[in-house]
Amino acid sequence: MTEAPERKIIPDTAAHTTPENPWPLQLLSQKLKAHIEKAPPAWVEGQIIELNQRANASYLTIRDIDAEVSLSVTVWGSVMGQLDAPLERGSRVVALLKPDFWLKTGRLSMLGKDIRPAGLGDLLARIEALRRALAAEGLFDPDRKKKLPLLPHRIGLITGRNSDAMKDVLRNAALRWPAVEFEVREVAVQGVNAVTAVIGALAELDANPEVDVIVIARGGGSLEDLLPFSHESLVRAVADARTPVVSAIGHEADRPLLDDVADLRASTPTDAAKRIVPDVGEELRRIEQARIQLNRRINNLLEREGDRIAQLRSRPVLANPEVMVTARYDDVTRLGGRALTAMRTQVGRHADQLSHLRAQVRALSPQKTLDRGYAVVQLADRSIVRDPAEAPAGTALRIRVAGGDLHATSTTD
Repeated sequence: MTEAPERKIIPDTAAHTTPENPWPLQLLSQKLKAHIEKAPPAWVEGQIIELNQRANASYLTIRDIDAEVSLSVTVWGSVMGQLDAPLERGSRVVALLKPDFWLKTGRLSMLGKDIRPAGLGDLLARIEALRRALAAEGLFDPDRKKKLPLLPHRIGLITGRNSDAMKDVLRNAALRWPAVEFEVREVAVQGVNAVTAVIGALAELDANPEVDVIVIARGGGSLEDLLPFSHESLVRAVADARTPVVSAIGHEADRPLLDDVADLRASTPTDAAKRIVPDVGEELRRIEQARIQLNRRINNLLEREGDRIAQLRSRPVLANPEVMVTARYDDVTRLGGRALTAMRTQVGRHADQLSHLRAQVRALSPQKTLDRGYAVVQLADRSIVRDPAEAPAGTALRIRVAGGDLHATSTTD
């Protein structure tokens, strides 16, 4: 009797498998399927890049809005039938996806439990919400706006490859200022790679010290086409740029966030070219006008000063300079005569006063009294005798009269 072959014990977990004791492939597939089916469905947002519709199912490829990531999705006809309008390639959608593992082939796919187009209203609402949030941070404040240079030496241009927007900017800028120079970066301006491409070009141009201003240009488009220019990453990159940035998206109905954060918003690429460089013809006209005004003012100044010189030369003092000396000589002579006359008058007046005073003094002098016949009797010591008792008999007297002195002796009566 032969012994039955020993039954192998299958490991419970993948960690316990070995080369000698592996799992059957079926068991691995079953465990993967059981694990994947535990994942709950999730709502995701993306863009349809492939769409194949069959009898009872539609096979979609949905790509992420901002990254090069895509997933294959199977949507049953019952789900597609609930849509008001059929989906198209390029549509932006939100879908409820549930992972599904196909056991026989080991293929992982996604089942679309629900799918809805992302309407323009939803997109605009998201943009406005982001606009309010960034405005609250101060990214749109006028004080943060940098002033554009009067005449940029080199202009950085970020635009689509061989686009009309690029041609408009280059052509109109060259027409206005032929010597203008450009540093052009042709990148994707719509689609999944647009945000990354524009941010990379912006960083490169911002790091170039020769670039004085950067223009981000696009020739308009639908709201979906312009979504990259409302992306938060791009808006913050423009806000952090050291070089002034001009937004020239070429639209009027919609206003992407790039317009709010840019240092200058131009309505079109052509408008941007007109606003970043001056018009050489207009500048030449201004220079000519300035020259005309300067010449006019100089001529007026010369004429005015010439008239003043002519007036000065016509004055008598310049026509006959010695008049100034003779006039002053006459003034000096006249003043000298007046001074001499005044001095003589004063001397004569004071001489008369002196004579008058002298006459008064003489009239009051003792000599005048003697001249009238009076005499002065004096004793030997020349004291005046005023009383007879002062000169008793026999006293020697001296009598002074107008003509001289007499000597006498007093007697008693």
